[in-house]
Amino acid sequence: PVRLAAAVLAASAFLLPGGAAMAAGGEVTAVAAQAATDYQRTRLSDGSFRPETYTFGDGGRMQGATSDSSIDKLNFMDVAKVIAPTLQAQAYLPVPDRDPDKTKLLIVVYWGTTNGVNNSTQAFAFESVQGLMSGTTARAAPPPPPAAAGHAPSSNGSINTAAVTRAAQQDDITGAMATVGLEEKEKDQNDMKNAMLLGYDGELAAMSGAQGTTPLKLRRDDLITEIEDDRYFIVLMAYDFDALWKHKKHKLLWVTRFSVRARGTNFTDVLPAMVKQASKYFGQDTQGLMRSLLPEGRVDIGPVKSLGAVPEK
Repeated sequence: PVRLAAAVLAASAFLLPGGAAMAAGGEVTAVAAQAATDYQRTRLSDGSFRPETYTFGDGGRMQGATSDSSIDKLNFMDVAKVIAPTLQAQAYLPVPDRDPDKTKLLIVVYWGTTNGVNNSTQAFAFESVQGLMSGTTARAAPPPPPAAAGHAPSSNGSINTAAVTRAAQQDDITGAMATVGLEEKEKDQNDMKNAMLLGYDGELAAMSGAQGTTPLKLRRDDLITEIEDDRYFIVLMAYDFDALWKHKKHKLLWVTRFSVRARGTNFTDVLPAMVKQASKYFGQDTQGLMRSLLPEGRVDIGPVKSLGAVPEK
């Protein structure tokens, strides 16, 4: 269930010591945004958007597969405080007195870490199949079949043992191939779940027929690689507050999904940059997936002062 934020969030700055903006690590951020056909922001005479009021809702966090101190130590309010200034920059303003009659939007925040596909078991299954079929996989021979009562093992015993060994190897190949097939199905299901959550589904569907080494196929492979990695994500879903409050109708006006790879990334450090990168699409429609590098950071240089002419040595 969605929980309304208990406090009004004030705009705040997230800076490194000395005033430099927080570094983002140069990771690729992916943003997918959609807006309802009947949702249109009004622009003022100066070209800026007319302000719209909102209150936050806590949609909840999706726990990653492993512990991660950079995200585990944060709560909903920590995340919401980073999002609030970027919303304000797009003329979405928090309701100061939490008055429902003055609230236009309920912006529900979902966040967390996706569970990507771990291919180590699958890779082992493929290697097992290849090794067994080529005869390179070491395998202990099974014990010879017991001799018939009253008869000593004959020379045929070794032939029977070899046949049993070959049959056992074939069983191993069949079992490994079945494992590969099962894991492939589970991988595809997990890929689709993550694609829908992160906003990759439309892009992948448009490339479903891509084959060979075409640019379209290579781009599709890149997208698959991204969703098979664990990714930090945030989803903002903006509902018509009046329809929800007075008529109990869930009218979704816009949704923005954005994410960045978790491996090698610190969520606390990258959060301000990824939110800022996505904020330009709040309330907009990207018409697909937008992928771009997060900035490495910024160095603020003070006013330039002339030192005068420097004499030649």
